[in-house]
Formats: sequence, C-alpha cells, structure tokens
Amino acid sequence: MKGALILIVCWCVAGCQNTTVNPAPTPQSRAGEFTLKEATIADIHAAMTAGELNAETLTRQYLERIARLDQSAFLNAIITVNPEALTQARALDAEFARTGRLRALHGIPIIVKDNYDTEGLQTSGGSVALKGVTPPDDAYQVARLKEAGAIVLAKSNMAEWAFSPSWTMSSVGGLTRNPYDLQRTPAGSSGGTGAAVAANFGMVGLGTDTGNSIRGPSSHNGLVGIRSTMGLTSRDGIIPLYLRNDIGGPMARTVEDAVRVLDVIAGYDEADPITARSQGQRPESYRTSLQPDGLQGATIGVLRYYTETAPIDDEVNALFKQALSDLVAQGAQVITVTIDDYASLIKDNWCNTFVSDVNNYLTSVAGRSPYDSLEAIYAAQLYSVPIQESLEYMLTPENQDQDCGDLYTNPRNIHFREQVVKAMDEAGVDALIYPTWSFPPREIADPDGHKGDNSQHIAPHTGLPTITVPMGFTRNQRLPAGLSFVGRLFAEPTLIRMSYGYEQATGHRKPPPGF
Repeated sequence: MKGALILIVCWCVAGCQNTTVNPAPTPQSRAGEFTLKEATIADIHAAMTAGELNAETLTRQYLERIARLDQSAFLNAIITVNPEALTQARALDAEFARTGRLRALHGIPIIVKDNYDTEGLQTSGGSVALKGVTPPDDAYQVARLKEAGAIVLAKSNMAEWAFSPSWTMSSVGGLTRNPYDLQRTPAGSSGGTGAAVAANFGMVGLGTDTGNSIRGPSSHNGLVGIRSTMGLTSRDGIIPLYLRNDIGGPMARTVEDAVRVLDVIAGYDEADPITARSQGQRPESYRTSLQPDGLQGATIGVLRYYTETAPIDDEVNALFKQALSDLVAQGAQVITVTIDDYASLIKDNWCNTFVSDVNNYLTSVAGRSPYDSLEAIYAAQLYSVPIQESLEYMLTPENQDQDCGDLYTNPRNIHFREQVVKAMDEAGVDALIYPTWSFPPREIADPDGHKGDNSQHIAPHTGLPTITVPMGFTRNQRLPAGLSFVGRLFAEPTLIRMSYGYEQATGHRKPPPGF
C-alpha cells in the first residue's frame, strides 16, 4: 500500500493543497475596494457600469481572499488557482472599455469543481493519479461560461472520484471543511465548490450531481443549488461517476445568480446526445421567472415520507414546518402528496457504470495522463485509503452493470418518474417539497453522523429537476439547512418562480461568521 499510505498524511490535518499564491492587491486596488460580502452578479455589473469596479480589481480581491483565508482557516476548499486569471480580467476590461457592453457574466470569477475539463488547468477528479493532467479543451459548460465573460478563478476540491455524498476528501486536495463550523463536513462530492462559494472565494460555482452532490453541499453551506432536468445541460468534458445519472450545474448564494449561470449553460450540445431533449423546452431566459410574488397561487405538495417515515432531526423538522407556514403566507396552497409504493420505488435504482464511464473519459486525455484505465490506477495504488473499499467494489466485474440505458429508456426509471408525476397530477400540485437533508452537517470525526440525505432518490433516478434553497439554521443559528423543490421534466421556470419567491420572502442566507 505504498501509494495509499503516503496519502494518509494529506488528509489528516488540513490537506495537501497545491494553491498558487497570487500577489496581494495593490494599494490602488485596496483604495477603491468594492465590498465583496454577499455581492451578487447584478451588484458587480452595476459597479462596473458605474465605473466603480473593474474585472481586474475584482479578481485581485478574490485571489487575495483565497490566499489569505483558505489555508490559514483550514477550510481547504481550493486545489489550484488559475495563473492566467488576472490576464483574462485585463482583457475583459479592455473589451468593455472598447465596446461599452458587458457580456452576461462579464468579469465574474467562478469556482469550478475539479472534475470539469479546464483547458490549461489541472483536472484530476480528486485523484492523485491525474494530478497535473490538463485536458485538451474545456468542458462544454466551462466553454459556455467563458464565452459569456466568466473567469475560471480556481478549481475546487471534491470527494475523490465523486464517491461520497457525505464528505469532501481527496488524494489531491485533502480534507475540506464547512465554513460555518470547521469541525463539520460541507457534504460531498462538490463540497469544495460549496465551501468556496459560501466563504466568498468566488461569485458562483459549478458542481456535479450524481445522487446528491450539488444539492447536499448547497444545503450544508447555505447556498442555492440547481440539479436541472436530465438533458437540459451537457455533460461533455466532465469526469463521470455514473454518466446516466450525472448532471452539472450552478451553486450560488442567491437564486438569481444560480439562474444567471443556468441561462448560459443550458441547451443543446451535439457532444452529449441526451441534450437533444432540451430543444424547444427552454425559454429564451430563465430570468423572467424571477418573480418576488412567485408563490402567489402556487399549489405545493409536501412529501411527508421524509418528515414522518424517514428519521429527521427535531430542529430541521421545525425549520421545515416554519417553511410550510412561510409558503402559505406568501399565497401558496400546501397539501400532502403520497406517492404509491414509494419505499419500493426508491430501492435498487443504481447502475454501476463507473469503470466503463471513467475509462471512456481517460481515452479523451490519452497522451496527457500517465494512466489509461482505472485498473492501472488501482494497480499503482494511487488513491486515498478511505476510498479503497469503494474502488475495489467498483472494479469487481460482478458488481459492474451493463446495458442500463439512460433515465429516458430504462423501464425502472421510466416507471419511477411516471409514478411521481402521476401523484403530482392527481393532487394538482406544481411541485413537491421536502428538506434537502434531514440532519445538520455532521462532525468530521463522527463516521456515523451523516444521516438524512434525502437527495439520492427522486431527481437522480427520474431525471426531474430540483432546486434547493436555504431554509434557515439549526444549532443556535450556526448550521445551514435547505429546502428542496421538485418539478416535472423541464419545469425549471416553475421551480425558479417558487424558490425565488420563498428566498425573497424569508432571506435565510447569511455568510459564515469567520469568512
């Protein structure tokens, strides 16, 4: 276990991070420093238009925050920063000076999970076997964000190979902590993005969600997370876990900022055939659904399974009950919805396609990676000890599934989706709601405390869209909790309208005190 033993040292303290330290802001940039705390994309663009801020100054401020806080506070959310970020910011400033026009995400620094291909930057999937490997081009979503003027500021840590929904630890980046309580987990596998955006190391972030991994870290870090309809966004250039379930999407401090990202990344990509289903399904802009009175007249179904059948923490349950009252106060009708045979529907839905999916990805970086298969990576013992058992399970031939199809062709997935939609139709509801996670973020030292993940069932196995938004805080107002809205296929406008209305009425988001 030579390779694995070396890696134990990496995660036991704060992590074996490779952050490049950038120069501190100049005195001139400090003199006119824009207040970053909870700033939105609209705030940034208003300041740019008014001549009070430019992309270079903004980028410097974020780089300074990462250099000053990520390691000293033992957050360890960032694996590496983009050495070209300031150069790209200057180019965007020159463009704005020349044209007087801002692109949709002009100058906005984003945090990208380290399983998205980023041209010129390491893409490792959290595996030390891919440390330093740079892909030949950008993932589709990254390319779209760059076209819109965004700056990839940094790559964030993740659970190695995206295995864990509960914690974020990798053989490349070590252990990431929750900025609201450094003794607790940010969830996984996009916990690095969640912690970084919550701690204001970037404006918005990209995560991926196979079973939970956008929504869980968003809930644990006081963020908005969108797992969109399967086929609305491209998975091209994302290191897969189970491709048939994988979706990439935004994590942000506000619904509006998440929607601004979704507007850019949604749509057809010929490199990912499943996105053909998005054609004719998306509006010109999702921002038209940002309606403060979006709950007025809505009918919302409460899926009581997660509050009456499954275990739930008393404080999270109290927050959920308050959320129901808040929804009603904003004009929504809230009723109970029961999905027939739900306990059976949520069982045995996973298909283990990990090995074939990742080996296909490794083909795309052939000649750049020293390893062309997971089998070779395992043989070289290049993994952290905590994932050894999972990796061995994945690699065992009898555990590997074949011909699973996708969420639109597999009969079990089709049946599950039909039963959920049937229950919604019969009850006449626009969406279903439940707590995103029924227990607070667990302590890192508590291996048995990660109960209450409610996100592994409906969305990943039906393809239906889900948005999680902050629902408040437990444990003396310290630990975030989230509320999930689930809708029909391509019903993102409905979910955005309701989640935005709830967010605007309640205002639960607040930054972590230490950041």
